[in-house]
Amino acid sequence: MKILAIESSCDETAVAVVEDGRKVLSNVVVSQVDEHKLYGGVVPEIASRRHAEAITGVTDEALNRAGLTLDEIDAIGVTYAPGLIGALLVGVNFAKGLAFAAEKPLIPVHHLRSHIAANYITHSELKPPFLCLVVSGGHSHIVAVDDYTKMRIIGRTRDDAAGEVFDKVARTMGMSYPGGINLDKAAESGNPLAYPMPHPKVADGPYDFSFSGLKTAAINIIHNASQKGQQVVTEDLCASFRKAVVDCLTENLFKASEEYGYKTIVAAGGVSANRLLRRRLEEECNARGYKLYVPELSLCGDNGAMVGSQAYYEYINGKKADADLNAAATMSIEIG
Repeated sequence: MKILAIESSCDETAVAVVEDGRKVLSNVVVSQVDEHKLYGGVVPEIASRRHAEAITGVTDEALNRAGLTLDEIDAIGVTYAPGLIGALLVGVNFAKGLAFAAEKPLIPVHHLRSHIAANYITHSELKPPFLCLVVSGGHSHIVAVDDYTKMRIIGRTRDDAAGEVFDKVARTMGMSYPGGINLDKAAESGNPLAYPMPHPKVADGPYDFSFSGLKTAAINIIHNASQKGQQVVTEDLCASFRKAVVDCLTENLFKASEEYGYKTIVAAGGVSANRLLRRRLEEECNARGYKLYVPELSLCGDNGAMVGSQAYYEYINGKKADADLNAAATMSIEIG
């Protein structure tokens, strides 16, 4: 089954053709990062406009690279939640029109489920059940994936997401957008013990995260040094902050794995590209005899291939939409 999949939840216009949920025939991504870099982050209205300008050309390119015509496509998949509502609407409305005109089934796909599905492309042998750490700019979840379309949230952030705090601390240090990537690079040459950092815990949620206080602690170090005319060692602060975030993520993840009996661990989302997180997950899994799966770096960020993979499993589970499909800025991965 060949699915044309569309992703427009944030600042990448992406379209891919995926066969049977695992084989990528094409994967085209047009990023707006250089434009949003001027503003220090994504400007929703600009993102929506650029999606509208790019989506037809990106779709044509995806079909061309796959060597297929629209008639040879079996279904249309599209990200419909969660994300920037204006950006989502561009993709959803384009997909609805395309599906109607071509008389193809329309498959609505949850963005976070797609990030998890990126691992099905990278690892052909991976199958549920497993425990997944979903970490991105807007989300930090521990998810029990019982089946391809059946998921339970075990833990989640109570405030900021991991990717969000990486970006905000990086921006405070003067790094350009996307800050999390630049912070990760700088941290590689820093001392992770140079600046003491808190490791917040949630009293009534043993697997939940709270990153707001950790973010504030790092920003206060920067501001206090500036007020005293002192210099912060950028690499050391990046390393110390990154270590604290990764400590929180991995501690709760493996605590949950032991409690719920999962020995297969998966990472997904943009922050799954973080160097320290990948190393720590590998170390912890090796120490416990667990299996670890992480997506290849090109599939960590938003892309159409991951949407096409999850769309396949949603479709064979009976999920389809019609012309009244709408986008949603927020939606639980459990509903999907």
